[in-house]
Amino acid sequence: MDKNNNYKRNNSRNGDKRYNNSKKFDNRKPEKRDKREEINEDEDYPVEMIVGRNPVIEALKAEKPIDTIYIDKEATGSISVIVKLAKERDIVTKQVSHEKLTAMSRMTNHQGVVAMGACAKYAEISDILELAKSRGEDPFIIICDEINDPHNLGAIIRTAECSGAHGIIIPKRRSASLSGTVYKTSAGAASWLPVARVPNIPAAIDELKENGVWIYGTDASGEQYDKANLTGPIGLVIGSEGEGMGRLVSEKCDFMLSLPLKGKVNSLNASVAAGIFMYEVLRQRAQQAKK
Repeated sequence: MDKNNNYKRNNSRNGDKRYNNSKKFDNRKPEKRDKREEINEDEDYPVEMIVGRNPVIEALKAEKPIDTIYIDKEATGSISVIVKLAKERDIVTKQVSHEKLTAMSRMTNHQGVVAMGACAKYAEISDILELAKSRGEDPFIIICDEINDPHNLGAIIRTAECSGAHGIIIPKRRSASLSGTVYKTSAGAASWLPVARVPNIPAAIDELKENGVWIYGTDASGEQYDKANLTGPIGLVIGSEGEGMGRLVSEKCDFMLSLPLKGKVNSLNASVAAGIFMYEVLRQRAQQAKK
């Protein structure tokens, strides 16, 4: 990229001369994801909790907003009906232990199933793009690659809403979702900012690229964040706590951004780093608007 950053950005990906230089990647091996049960013992679960087989089945039939259904991995019988209905509605199901369900529901007669309501309705990527269009703004979208801590996701949503982002994209698996903790940590921003939950982040990135959005990853090997031109349509990828972005997601990024680190600790909290990147985008957009 131009060292002096003296170039203009075309809102279309095609023909944008600013991007003649492509990023370089090291030959990293795919990360080994944690296969343990993805439930935080200390998480404050949403008030909307449905416990028991028949109540969950009826809630599914009535198309109540359900975020995730937790199922006893040893359960049989009518559980198959719940799994079928959940699949038809594209609702995430997770298999956990009987003990985990008891801890979650605070009761022993949960019949092997607990459904959690979402604190807000999930959006589609098209909804996020349409919001940007309705405001007459270039899309500014935050892509969370397996942010597992609900407090981090909530904080990212809060900062994204404050910094003028048009939406958040999260994966259906290996990620925090719109739980009560996320809603509380977001200070209610989850009610205002569209959150799309997708089966596959790389595919979601492809959809954004087809709509003219440039994808910026965040990695220590990238260009310093305040030296890059962050105006125009942007998708900003925030990697998971500890592991960063997955290999496939990394390979989909057009460019990489980094933060300078002067201390002995070699990384920042995911939500803190996300906030710095987001407000640099806001700063540059504000400067551009004054010209």
